[in-house]
Amino acid sequence: MTLNGIKDLIPFLNYLDRENIYYRLDHVREDTIMVSFTLVGARIELDFFDDHIEFSIFKGSEAVEDNVDLLFELIREHWSDD
Repeated sequence: MTLNGIKDLIPFLNYLDRENIYYRLDHVREDTIMVSFTLVGARIELDFFDDHIEFSIFKGSEAVEDNVDLLFELIREHWSDD
């Protein structure tokens, strides 16, 4: 399968459906449709432009945590301006 832009969005979504991969569609940039999905160990954000695609891979541990202090520390480190 090739992905050359927005014309390939529906075939790609059909592929994800066949593979039983849950996905989400977002329109966060005026020139793209984003498809987000999670695989074991990675989250993928795939942007469909008119004539090409771009994607980011976010890898990390899937360990379950219950330390609330760690949760807020992560938010401060990766989001807040503090």
